[in-house]
Amino acid sequence: MLSLKDFDYNLPQELIAQEPVKPRDHARLLCLSKKDGAISHRRFDDLLELLNKGDVLVINDSKVFPARLFGHKEDTGGRIEIFLHKHKQGSVWECLLGGKVRAGAKIILASGLRATLLHDQGDGTWLVSFNYKEEKFWRVLERIGHMPLPPYITPSKSQRLDRVRYQTVYAEAKNIGSVAAPTAGLHFTKRLIKKLLSKGVQIIPVTLHVGLGTFASVKENNIVAHKMHSELVVINKKSAKLLMQAKKNHQRIIAVGTTSCRVLEAYGQAIKQGRLSLGEAYHEWTEIFIYPGYKFELLDALITNFHLPKSSLLMLVSALAGQSEMKVAYQTAIVSKYRFYSYGDAMFIS
Repeated sequence: MLSLKDFDYNLPQELIAQEPVKPRDHARLLCLSKKDGAISHRRFDDLLELLNKGDVLVINDSKVFPARLFGHKEDTGGRIEIFLHKHKQGSVWECLLGGKVRAGAKIILASGLRATLLHDQGDGTWLVSFNYKEEKFWRVLERIGHMPLPPYITPSKSQRLDRVRYQTVYAEAKNIGSVAAPTAGLHFTKRLIKKLLSKGVQIIPVTLHVGLGTFASVKENNIVAHKMHSELVVINKKSAKLLMQAKKNHQRIIAVGTTSCRVLEAYGQAIKQGRLSLGEAYHEWTEIFIYPGYKFELLDALITNFHLPKSSLLMLVSALAGQSEMKVAYQTAIVSKYRFYSYGDAMFIS
């Protein structure tokens, strides 16, 4: 049995990064070999040396939106937080709520926005209806929403700064929909991307709108019993054809982040199951859960951050590199005082 305690570790509080390094691509990079577990220490922009002409970087171009709203109850004035998770239809959203709540409660927010709490869905989320929908809702949200920084990061005094920091440089406005950043991508700068392209490294965008499936904690002692929340993944026709060519040409496929990895492997599983062919576009909800014992279909290597204890993300990287190898790598990173989590340093598993 794969036990939850097998994916636990102790991290000194001071190693939790509160802000990214400047410039972003000067973060530290721990390189871990899948072949023999060898570890070396580099800098993130050393990827220019570590990647070869013909290598393929798969990036998640989803854009984070300001998903946190603060307001008060109409009847009692009690403070409440609404964390937007998934748009359902019209003016209805699936949300997480902070504060004492009940069905039917009316919430007053800024800029004329109001919400009605419909009902608890039984999985920790609520359905919430707003008085604005579509374009007007998004316009107001852009003004009054706060970036969904993880609880271990203290927001800066400037919302504008948080909106820049907690967003990849390649996030596409047309692909807005994430409630957490695909954090491995935060290390890339436009300068580094330009140099990689000049070297002949190919960059292929895919989309996974990061939701509860990525950051919800695993609570089952037998991790196999854990069920992921569904997340929307998209590979457009152009990207699908490029992936097909890369696979046929035996090019190394490297995911930037666990979200890009999950897109690739959800796609790979769909192909394996005969639901579509390599090279076809892909647009589905996925609940893929990758843990040790999983056989990777498309992924060859992974650029990732250091993940929380007992998280599905730590299980994913352990599936790729090996449980014992990952434990050694994390302990090495702690002893070497790497910076952890969203704004922290990175790993390259190859």
